[in-house]
Amino acid sequence: MAEPPILSWEGLGLQQGGRWLFGDPAEGSGMDLHIGPRDRFALIGRNGVGKTTLLKLITGEIEADRGTRKVKPHMNIVWLEQEPDFSGFATLMDYALSGERPPAEHEVEAIAGQLGIDMTTGTAGASGGERRRAAIARALALQPDLLLLDEPTNHLDLAAIDWLEAWLTRYKGAFIVISHDRTFLKRLTRSTLWLDRGQLRRKDVGFGGYEAWEEQVYAEEARAAEKMDAKLKIEAHWLERGVTARRKRNMGRLEKLWEMRAARAAMITPGGTAKLKLASDSDFKSKSVIVAEDIAKSFDEREIIKPFSLRIQRGDRIGIVGANGAGKTTLLKMLTKEMEPDSGTVTHAKTLAGVMIDQQRALLKPDMTVRQVLAEGGDWIDVRGQRKHVQAYLKDFLFDPSLVDAKIGTFSGGERSRLLLAREFSRTSNLLVLDEPTNDLDLETLDLLQEVIADYEGTVLLVSHDRDFLDRTVTVTLGLDGSGTVDIVAGGYEDWQARRKQQTSRKSSTNSGASDTPAASPPLPPRDPAKLSYKDQRDYEQLPARIEELEQLIAKGETALADPDLYSRDPDKFSRISKSIELARQEKDEAEERWLDLAALVED
Repeated sequence: MAEPPILSWEGLGLQQGGRWLFGDPAEGSGMDLHIGPRDRFALIGRNGVGKTTLLKLITGEIEADRGTRKVKPHMNIVWLEQEPDFSGFATLMDYALSGERPPAEHEVEAIAGQLGIDMTTGTAGASGGERRRAAIARALALQPDLLLLDEPTNHLDLAAIDWLEAWLTRYKGAFIVISHDRTFLKRLTRSTLWLDRGQLRRKDVGFGGYEAWEEQVYAEEARAAEKMDAKLKIEAHWLERGVTARRKRNMGRLEKLWEMRAARAAMITPGGTAKLKLASDSDFKSKSVIVAEDIAKSFDEREIIKPFSLRIQRGDRIGIVGANGAGKTTLLKMLTKEMEPDSGTVTHAKTLAGVMIDQQRALLKPDMTVRQVLAEGGDWIDVRGQRKHVQAYLKDFLFDPSLVDAKIGTFSGGERSRLLLAREFSRTSNLLVLDEPTNDLDLETLDLLQEVIADYEGTVLLVSHDRDFLDRTVTVTLGLDGSGTVDIVAGGYEDWQARRKQQTSRKSSTNSGASDTPAASPPLPPRDPAKLSYKDQRDYEQLPARIEELEQLIAKGETALADPDLYSRDPDKFSRISKSIELARQEKDEAEERWLDLAALVED
């Protein structure tokens, strides 16, 4: 029997700027939303459709024009904002302990310690990553029943993202998350809320099955439009989205990416940590655009980058990954000659002309118009040497052409990032440098960015914590583990992770006398006969393996649902897999709760 909702909106309607953002009376009775006590939603939709506004309606921060909001008594709703306001607070702890019902200071300290953030840091000098960690520590310490997360992984490094994923996996309440991080969404969500054209659709399948569901919905709309002789209405949206065509193009680009990775792998030394092999022919050297030879950098006697060599060829897509403070920005600045190495040399091809995408969007002033940003107030823009009308160029970047004279201050953070990409990609260049380009972007813009990078004829240097984006984009990964060593791996983030596991495995084998016997699992705490019965002890020992098995079943099912043709080919199979995923998740939740309860008894 389903549990009653902890929060619901019925007949929700909201006007914004003279139009109905949600629940247009002409289209129906309004929007309905019901949130259960253990729901784990991915909230999906383009930038500007109202995702953050919907979260504000859930919290009660803003009032709707229509509808009824019902909340279970004593519910603790906590919202982790995309850009929290730190103004007026001297330190990060001052911010964390603010509000009508501040969290306990020791709870904040405990979480902050696990996230590696000093809460005595002043807000004025705090980095984006430090502010994000402080906001997370505050939100989690408030012990929410319903947690609303708006781009929680922005500014976080990979270690912090892993920690947050682990925390949310153990979390017993409900959450709704807006995120561009596909890996994060696939690992954590069980249901999807899709906000599209003023409607809110719900499906009890995690983000892994979202794209298949999306295509199913659009295909059904197209068929219904034909039957109703209203094909033109849906066709405009269908052409704008280009779902099927884009998916086919992306598959072609991925095949090309794999070919490029295979070719690059042949040039990398087996260790992958020294330098790329030098080809015997002059063609390889002529294609080189950046050559780094034995470059190194230290700060305060700490080796940030140990002696490191690399030849970057024309057309390479280089991804730089690692924890915050590992030296990613330092390495990037040395490769682009913005910073001199302590030793070694960096040589650029004479024809190298680079463009750096500004992470902070400093170029975009709120009172500027789109026309001013893109075309200096005119009607035409030079796009890599070719003239194009500014409104036509806006469509290429998923904007409504009528927004050409809109003020930047009216745009969402994601829309500003997309506009900045449009501006920078119009410039003639053969080197593109992107520092965390995926922050604030919606999933459709990420797809577009992947297309643009894939079609870019020059070389790309990319710093990112977005694991899925790296896997879909780069040909070579430079992995920094914080020791100063730079691993060179042909492929993306997952390839780097596989390399690290191999290295760890080799070290373990060496330390244990090169034994082929796998290391034993750490022993469980001894059983206290007074606390655990025979059945309890058996469950305590066997449930971890069952939980892992269920996780594999869920992952396998979501992979199957990600097939865009599955529903049209076999709708019954799609339904069976969706149901099996739902049952597996339910059993996994129950098994986790059971094991945690038993673990608490053992460890008391």
